[in-house]
Amino acid sequence: MEKIIDLHIHTNVSDGALSPKEVIDLAEKNGARVIAIADHDTIDAYNDELFDYAESKNMILIPAVEISTKTNKCGIHVLGYNFDLNNQNFKDRLGKLRNARHDYLHNVSKKLNELGYLVNTEELDKIESVTKAHISNDVINNKNNENILLQNFGHIPSKGEFIETIMNEGCPAYVKKETITPKEAADLIRSAGGKAVLAHPVAYQYEDNLSEEEILNLVKDMEISAIEANYLYVDRSRKRINDCEKWHDFAKKNNLICSIGSDFHSIDDIHPTIGFKNWDINFTYQDANLILDYLSE
Repeated sequence: MEKIIDLHIHTNVSDGALSPKEVIDLAEKNGARVIAIADHDTIDAYNDELFDYAESKNMILIPAVEISTKTNKCGIHVLGYNFDLNNQNFKDRLGKLRNARHDYLHNVSKKLNELGYLVNTEELDKIESVTKAHISNDVINNKNNENILLQNFGHIPSKGEFIETIMNEGCPAYVKKETITPKEAADLIRSAGGKAVLAHPVAYQYEDNLSEEEILNLVKDMEISAIEANYLYVDRSRKRINDCEKWHDFAKKNNLICSIGSDFHSIDDIHPTIGFKNWDINFTYQDANLILDYLSE
């Protein structure tokens, strides 16, 4: 990769493992020069001190967020960039989405309890932007759930496998969460002066069986010009899938700009780290300039 940028990183303000400053430190170590923290439904990682810290590392920090949305068929994540961090309507709407997460936590905990799983609901409720990943991690890392996990899975599942088998739509602990549509999220981002990007289309193909035509219709409905084509997917069996070239071709065919994001949450032996230091990805200086110019228009 000729120009190391990473526009999709999570911190412990949502479901990542590192603090915002630790993310900047790791980005610097990995050679990334432009990054965006895109926590789930929250922009609380951002403050003047963090921007100053990034500047002290000669790094460009772009304001970002990942908004959880829902269509009739599946959940869709919408990335927003370069919006006004002080836009009150934007902050209020994100706050309502975060509150809906806590309602979801209590409802899904009840279902998981009925299935025999123990959930530390009180502790999880302290997390402002609690996610399925937090809940899943809590369940699989609780020694008291070891027997039922082995009984149901034959092994201790990863958080992704637990979510896809137990918590997603059509699964025994599925709970419908109050949300907004992808178009509403894109409109919300634009209303705050930002740019919207469709997150990881590769995931919707593998997890939700969306066709390229359905994804294109989604892009058109959202009225957006960019997709996260450079995204390395890890499936429930921890198989690495690199379909970046396919989504580059999709973008080119439909006059879309390609974005790039590791979706970094924590350091492990399988997922990309910040800046894709542990993966081989073809993202050129020209590619980087196209997406950065688009986000700054």
